Amino acid sequence: MSKGRGEPAAAPGLVLSYLREQNRPYSAQDVFGNLQRDHGLGKAAVVKALEQLAQQGRIREKVYGKQKIYFADQDEFDTVSDTDLKDLDDEILSLTAKVQSVQQSCRHMEAELKELTSSLTTPDICKEIEELKKECAKYTERLNKIKAATNHVTPEEKEKATELFDAILEGYPKSKKQFFEEVGIETDEDYNIALPDP
Repeated sequence: MSKGRGEPAAAPGLVLSYLREQNRPYSAQDVFGNLQRDHGLGKAAVVKALEQLAQQGRIREKVYGKQKIYFADQDEFDTVSDTDLKDLDDEILSLTAKVQSVQQSCRHMEAELKELTSSLTTPDICKEIEELKKECAKYTERLNKIKAATNHVTPEEKEKATELFDAILEGYPKSKKQFFEEVGIETDEDYNIALPDP
């Protein structure tokens, strides 16, 4: 019967692989905490595996006070020359510069995208103008009926009409005069008529 995952017999191999992969010092508690979650190893199995590997010279052990620290045997790793280190440093600098450049480009593109999404497109503006024209045509018709009526417009009705025009003009990109000209509204000012104050 073969030994399953997390059983004591598998512990030395898992511990050795972990220490070589991480290549940094760990206490027995650290190794147990990191391997227990993924491999279900018990603390006793981890401690025994560390001591066994250290006795065999496959890992290194250092004692600091009452605590033992374990790490991979550095002789098993390739020695890196000063030239190799310099090449790696140069590569890091180059990659860092590229990352900064890409991040800057991303920021510019994000700002441009935000600007584009927040502004109306030409078809949107044309559609909005058409809708405003239709709305204005309705109000013009009503206004003409009021003007044509035998009774005079009350100050309240005039104020209401003015408010309606102001509401429409809030979303219109041009001036009030241009708007009136575009939809064909004639005002009292066009005929130099001054209405008396209410």
